[in-house]
Amino acid sequence: MGFQMQPYGMQAMLKEGHKHLSGLDEAVLKNIDACKQLSVITRTSLGPNGMNKMVINHLDKLFVTNDAATIVNELEIQHPAAKILVLAGKAQQEEIGDGANLTISFAGELLQNAEELIRMGLHPSEIISGYSKAINKTVEILDELVEEGSEKMDVRNKEQVISRMKSAVASKQFGQEDILCPLIADACIQVCPKNPVNFNVDNVRVAKLLGGGLHNSSVVRGMVLKNDTVGTIKRVEKAKVAVFASGVDTSATETKGTVLIHSAEQLENYAKTEEAKIEELIKAVADSGAKVIVSGGAVGEMALHFCERYKLMVLKISSKFELRRFCRTTGAVAILKLSQPNPDDLGYVDYVSVEEIGGVRVTIVKNEEGGNSVCTMVLRGSTDSILDDLERAVDDGVNTYKAMCRDSRIVPGAAATEIELARKLKEFSFKETGLDQYAIAKFAESFEMVPKTLAENAGLNAMEIISSLYAEHSTGNTKVGIDLDEGVCKDVSTLNIWDLHITKFFALKYASDAACTVLRVDQFSMTEVEKSRKRCFWVYKERLNGQHFMALRLIIMAKPAGGPKRDPAAGKGMDED
Repeated sequence: MGFQMQPYGMQAMLKEGHKHLSGLDEAVLKNIDACKQLSVITRTSLGPNGMNKMVINHLDKLFVTNDAATIVNELEIQHPAAKILVLAGKAQQEEIGDGANLTISFAGELLQNAEELIRMGLHPSEIISGYSKAINKTVEILDELVEEGSEKMDVRNKEQVISRMKSAVASKQFGQEDILCPLIADACIQVCPKNPVNFNVDNVRVAKLLGGGLHNSSVVRGMVLKNDTVGTIKRVEKAKVAVFASGVDTSATETKGTVLIHSAEQLENYAKTEEAKIEELIKAVADSGAKVIVSGGAVGEMALHFCERYKLMVLKISSKFELRRFCRTTGAVAILKLSQPNPDDLGYVDYVSVEEIGGVRVTIVKNEEGGNSVCTMVLRGSTDSILDDLERAVDDGVNTYKAMCRDSRIVPGAAATEIELARKLKEFSFKETGLDQYAIAKFAESFEMVPKTLAENAGLNAMEIISSLYAEHSTGNTKVGIDLDEGVCKDVSTLNIWDLHITKFFALKYASDAACTVLRVDQFSMTEVEKSRKRCFWVYKERLNGQHFMALRLIIMAKPAGGPKRDPAAGKGMDED
């Protein structure tokens, strides 16, 4: 009989199969390494010259993009420490809608510098203390760098909107921002409410149509539905609209009934009664003044016949979300079942027409007059991947507009703000006493990641660019940034490159919080996850039509359901059935 050693310590406390790591080498540095790997992925996508990533998710959907939020969402990060950075990026995306890449990349740089300090002998708590002081000082310096007069802004002034939106759109579609920004600005200004703080991002829709190019894109004040009308009527102007949520068809009875028909005459009368009832309902809709019927469900053949007879245009919108937006666009109220609508329930459209764009028939619903609340950008492009990336650029632009409605203050872009923050933080670190000064100095050094990455992605000499920026800023030129077109340092106010203060503020705040959260972890313990389904794969050869094929088979073994286990002895003597 072999001697079995009894578990002790942490092994005795936790269940079998657990994983436990502790200490600097095992827990802290491994967590930092995972976060560094994630930031390396996103960093090369930072800025206008950022490289695209090709990601294929678990559904075999291909993403070709440099949008950090999309990349980290589709990568399905498993490491718990790296997930903290992903959550920080998501928080930035939800709060502002732009700057997720800066958040993740800057947090990774902070952790990389923290690793150097740990190897020098500093304790993580001292680094956290220094980082906390540094971020508070950064916020103070950031407020000082705000452009004078930028806090007062007319959100309906197209030029002011474009100047604030340009850098956000250029980071996704460099070279196309002069075409995209005016379109996005037009769309946002058209749907901006009286109180700009209440601006709703969902009111700017995007319709992606293959073919043509970006210069063929346009803005429609209303909706663009990617489907044809149901009947033969394809164009209506200045019409009232009735919306029926459940469909335009005969309604089934709630209870089942049996009808006995004794003769052909009775059968004919029964059919005529149904026909007369539908005609009565459609005629009631036509008499109410409506010229367009919108159905949220199926449109019956008999109902369509009478709609054609009374010259009613029929539109079918299957998505309930699209139906709600249509109601917002037209001012209509969705009626539950087919019946005569009240005058208050009817909406109004200036123009409904079916047009063919790039071989696709679309229904354009325009509402030029009145307080229209939905606007659609029609994007044209050669491939689905290009259209998806254009949509992300538009999404960033619209979110930037929402952010400037909250806080319109701007700071210099093109890495001018980051270099000034690095310079002033280094000066602040010299005034500090104690070990915190090393952490603050490393925090300041982390800001160099932005100009370094922008220069490297553009194929420039990063060290030359950074030294030139420091030289200019030390003489008091705080607005000098990188001109990526010419590869030199220039005053960004002449280039008209500005970043929103609120975007920078939240990105740096979230990055600092995420880095400190990772540094606070000194033990990592994970119990074994019970696998509800075990998967077993094997390959076999099959001969078919004289050819060998490799086939992959998948067996899913489900775990027995939970609940009390049945006593096998209790079942003895019972019938099998």
